Amino acid sequence: MRLTIIGCSGSYPGPESPASCYLLEADVGDGDDKRTWRILLDLGNGALGVLQRHVDALSVDAVFLSHLHPDHCSDLCGFYVLRKYHPEGAQPRIPVYGPTGVSQRMSDAYGLPDGLGMADAFDFQEYAGPVSIGPFTVLPIPVEHPVEAYGLRVTAGQSSLGYSGDTATCEGLDKVAADVRVLLCEASFREVDDNPPGIHLTGVEAGATAARARAGRLLITHVPPWFDREEMLAEARTAYSGPIELAAVGTTYEL
Repeated sequence: MRLTIIGCSGSYPGPESPASCYLLEADVGDGDDKRTWRILLDLGNGALGVLQRHVDALSVDAVFLSHLHPDHCSDLCGFYVLRKYHPEGAQPRIPVYGPTGVSQRMSDAYGLPDGLGMADAFDFQEYAGPVSIGPFTVLPIPVEHPVEAYGLRVTAGQSSLGYSGDTATCEGLDKVAADVRVLLCEASFREVDDNPPGIHLTGVEAGATAARARAGRLLITHVPPWFDREEMLAEARTAYSGPIELAAVGTTYEL
């Protein structure tokens, strides 16, 4: 399984990165029978453009939305246009998984009339347990955020990834992170500030989550542009002694 960072800016796009979007790829078969499966974890503001630097966007097999805040889902609107109105013809529907009401929310975001919505391009599914797509198994786990939100635990063969989505410290986050090879974890708040409860993690809390979960590696993501990313990384290092780095656009990791 390969992870490519498409967007990692927190809350809104920054000068160096779109908002949240992560490409996972896994190969099945050999030679002429080789097939690369691709899924996206989130598709936030600006991410669709950067995605096309790395793969043909039409090769994506499924999209998994952690929650329905715009910095995690709004570029699904552009993806809808790409798939529905492509010069080679409307593309086959692909599954889009998300929280309760995902189909209506995305149709509203694009301003589509009631009725069909985006269903001619996407097969919307609300989370109700683990999902298998090709070699991937994605387990959505509820986490703590002001809206219905999920962390996503992804496995393919012997590879495992925990993606926090947006969350405060909670039992669900620990389940997402437990013993994964890589924990892709948000850090949106600083420990030194008086932060509102139940929304995001500090850098220290992200590091403590990785340590508590015995994660093999920690990637810090979703740092808002108004904060210094290196300071957030330094915070996380005070609580986690394993391999750790900042997620960076265009970087690919072998899991």
